[in-house]
This record gives sequence, C-alpha cells and structure tokens, in this order.
Amino acid sequence: MNNSSEADRKRMAGIRVAILDDHRLVLDGLVARLAREEPKLTVVTVHARWADLLADPALPVDVVVIDLHLGDSIPITSKVRALAAMGSTVVVMSRHSDNASINAALHAGALAFVAKTDSADDLVAAIHFAAESEQFFSRSVSRAISTLTEVADAGLGHQEQRAMTLYASGRSIREVAEHMDTTEETVKSYIKRARRKYRDIGIDVGTRSLLRRHASREGWLGP
Repeated sequence: MNNSSEADRKRMAGIRVAILDDHRLVLDGLVARLAREEPKLTVVTVHARWADLLADPALPVDVVVIDLHLGDSIPITSKVRALAAMGSTVVVMSRHSDNASINAALHAGALAFVAKTDSADDLVAAIHFAAESEQFFSRSVSRAISTLTEVADAGLGHQEQRAMTLYASGRSIREVAEHMDTTEETVKSYIKRARRKYRDIGIDVGTRSLLRRHASREGWLGP
C-alpha cells in the first residue's frame, strides 16, 4: 500500500491509538481527552506494563503513546524498535523535557515528543503527525532540541551497551555480571571494548564519573 492510500485509510477509519503509562490517573485522563477526538482518534487499548502491551491482540495500532520513564529496565530504543517492526509509530511522553530525555527519545526513533507539562492539544497534534510518519515537537520541546548537539555513534553491540548502562547506573562489576547472568571477566571485557570504541570517536568515558555524565546526557539513565 502506498503512502497516499495509507493516509486515506487513516482519515476514513480514524487513527487507532494505544497508550502505555504506569500511572492509572494519567491513563484515565488521556483516554477521556482523546475520546473528544472521535472519530479522528480511537484509543483501542491502554496498559501500565510493557509486557501486557506486547501481548495485546489489538496490536499493531497506528500510533503508540508511551511514557519514556516506565518503571522497568527495558531501554526505550528496544520498545520503539519493537513497535516499529509491528508497523506502529511512537509518540513519547515524559514528565521531564530535559535534553537527556529528549535525546533518548530521538535516538530511539520516536517521531514525536511531548512533555507532560504541555497541553493535551499538543499530544493530539503529535498523534496526528506521527500517524502521517511526520515529526512533531511542542514549542517547549523545540526550544530544548535547539540546544542539542549531535553525538557520534560509537557502534556498541547490544551487550556492550547493556553493560555500560548498568555500570553507569552505579552498579559494581559483580552486580552487572549478576544482572546480565554472565561472569565478571566478561563484563570487564564489554566495558573495555565499549570504552575503546568511544575513545576512537573522541569521547572520553574512561572514568565512572565521565561515563555517568555521558550516560545522563544520552538518556541512558532516568533523571
């Protein structure tokens, strides 16, 4: 199906939306607000946990609205990629509109970012834009984006990225190894390779403080 016919279908049938947020009051409020957009928008399912959303037979939907800082250890990148593979685009919401949070959403591949301090109208606009595979950022988010600097990709492997994120969060090598179900020597190897890759592109993460600063800037860690 080409883009024009897909857009026509969405205009006729309405945009099917799923929402993922671990606060029940937020979910209820969003559903009530988006209900006013019918038949343009239809909230077909809401969930508080990522696993429950994935298991929902209503997927794929046109747009998934997802909270950036869910209480789980699954990176936003993994969530966005999984939803994209199903055919859904993603709007990220966050109670924070700092550079690290926005950068995390952008690097993950989200098409829109809305701060929870923005208006419900901003979220509605973001959903419409995402359904058309176009980017949308509210005025407050756009101002923050203008200050972002592009960081070169170090090309970390999945396990290297995971080890670096866990280590940057304050865990010891032993704790990272236990979390990843591997040996301490393997974790040390992941971190050593990752640091070398960053050094090759001119980014110094050779100490725990430098690594944590980089991790915070890139949105690996929650605020």
